[in-house]
Amino acid sequence: MIMKGRAIFKGKAIGRLLVLDEAFSFLGGVDPRTGLLTVASGREGESIDNRILVFPHGKGSTVGSYTLMDLKKNGHLPAAIINAEAETIVATGAVMAEVPMIDSIDISLLREGDRAVVNGDSLDMMDLVERKVVTCVLRRKGRILLLKRSQKVGTNRGRWAGVSGFIERGERPEETALREVVEETGIATARLEGRGGTLRIRDGTYVWTIHPFLFEVGDEEPRLDWEHTEFAWVEPKELSGYDTVPGFQKVLGTLGL
Repeated sequence: MIMKGRAIFKGKAIGRLLVLDEAFSFLGGVDPRTGLLTVASGREGESIDNRILVFPHGKGSTVGSYTLMDLKKNGHLPAAIINAEAETIVATGAVMAEVPMIDSIDISLLREGDRAVVNGDSLDMMDLVERKVVTCVLRRKGRILLLKRSQKVGTNRGRWAGVSGFIERGERPEETALREVVEETGIATARLEGRGGTLRIRDGTYVWTIHPFLFEVGDEEPRLDWEHTEFAWVEPKELSGYDTVPGFQKVLGTLGL
């Protein structure tokens, strides 16, 4: 799976990710003599040598830029730097030390130890597979339809979800949504009410690129196919009582539910 960002310093690198959850300062966060993270980083003793270093953004003194130069002199540079949002200190240091650096990356999708290749403004996540899908939420009188996934489906067996399906090649998400609603529920009179923002959710080695849709339906009950075993009409506030598929709450959020 290839993720596109903004190249701060263009270059090529390959390695495993070292992921820090909080803002990071090279000054005090790493020992430039050894390349080992310090207590200040929260990951004391781990080496950044030849790792693709991931963190949200930089912080701290401008001296942090020169810490990167010291790391270069001592042979302990990271292979590359990935940020959600670059700031001046780290960006300047990366340019000075000639470390490939990309920002504008959704780092919530990245995990410790993932294999990756940096090339210019691209981050190729070697072990991740992207799946493009729609998730359709059917609403009736303020309640939404939940479907329990059968043991015959490929993923998330036994969990509750909306109507979902893969977007076929050459098919627009709206077309997929309308087709899946009819196929999975038999409700042909569902009325498209709105579309939410596209989401990306990681689940193991899959990244689900989700296109959410909201439909209004009448009193007709769903007729389930092989993909589901049960259905329930619930209020959004009742979802905590159901084991839903990853990201379903975010789908509801982007639909304003």
